[in-house]
Amino acid sequence: MYATNVRNLKKNPSEALRQAETSPVLVLKGNTPNALIMHLDKSLEQTQNMLNPALASSLFKDKVLSLGAAAKLSGLSLSDFIDHLAALDIDIVSGDQQTGNEANTLNVWLS
Repeated sequence: MYATNVRNLKKNPSEALRQAETSPVLVLKGNTPNALIMHLDKSLEQTQNMLNPALASSLFKDKVLSLGAAAKLSGLSLSDFIDHLAALDIDIVSGDQQTGNEANTLNVWLS
């Protein structure tokens, strides 16, 4: 799958359309998936097979689905789905407030 941002899409829309002939094009606004460009000549089954990984990636990034559930929805193996997320620059593990608290506690303890 090809991914582009809004700025690059404005500069060169023909590249996105050319890429859409082989696979869906994910349009990012900042680092957030915003839109999907798909070629209309694809069959419904091909479209679904290409759309599922994009949908699963977006749902995983928004923390709607777990990694395993998103991989299952995508139709890819877990390792292939992780590679897919890496290609889209989507973090698999992200810190939360507790992570920051634990890091501060560790720094105090190590001092």
